[in-house]
Amino acid sequence: MPTVSKPWAYTLHLPHDPRAPGIARATLRTVLAAHDLSPLTPTAELVAAELLANAHLQTAGPYALRLLGRESGKVTVAVWDTDPRVPPGFAPDTDAGAVPLPVPEGDAENGRGLHLVRTCADSWGVSVLRHLGASWGGKLLWADCQSGDVP
Repeated sequence: MPTVSKPWAYTLHLPHDPRAPGIARATLRTVLAAHDLSPLTPTAELVAAELLANAHLQTAGPYALRLLGRESGKVTVAVWDTDPRVPPGFAPDTDAGAVPLPVPEGDAENGRGLHLVRTCADSWGVSVLRHLGASWGGKLLWADCQSGDVP
């Protein structure tokens, strides 16, 4: 008889510090191990690393890693930051679902991270957050990772 897991969520608030992405990845590994989702670690950590690096490099403020377990064998990796601008490739397109990502030059040092996220994740998206009268808002980029072992 299959068991149903209760949904769970963890949020790690991070300062704009070069050590923060590494601390967030270590936290992700710990959370996945605690919920018996270690097989998802390589994919979820890659996705988190790319989203965290973008938040750190493209914004000046704090950011946060959010992990959500919604059903057995699945985790949503999300990163919030203070900048409401949606990166290319996550911006919705009315017909095709998303604007194509620009292809980096062969020797370019940047530009491959969101390609990796879109390739490795089972689904992905963005929510632009606005709160009237408050100083916070920004965006939440998310990606779902699912184990192939779960029916």
